[in-house]
Amino acid sequence: MLEPKEMAVQIARVLADKKCVDLQVLQITEVTTLADYFIIGTATSSPHLESLSEEVGKQMKEQGEMPRSVEGRRNGAWLLMDYGCVVVHLFLEEAREFYDLEHLWQDAKPLSIEGVTA
Repeated sequence: MLEPKEMAVQIARVLADKKCVDLQVLQITEVTTLADYFIIGTATSSPHLESLSEEVGKQMKEQGEMPRSVEGRRNGAWLLMDYGCVVVHLFLEEAREFYDLEHLWQDAKPLSIEGVTA
């Protein structure tokens, strides 16, 4: 079982490798009890969104981690993968602007990850 920060870093690296745009990792432990980290990223298309989620799912499964739930697959503009301590939010650009999670969670601490650029 991965530690929360280790999981967040691994997921962020997977997303960066798959060309996720404007990738943000937020440490939310001081703000909420929902999770320890939120990962927020933008996909360039619906197929890219699906590809990002599939690769995260594959890599986490290899680590013995399964999501508690995956939401949003049907609408094609937003996808959430809940790993308990880490929640991954993937959007198409318009949906990301609409939900504006960075503003909603502005009190969260951004996590800088070597090799992952926002």
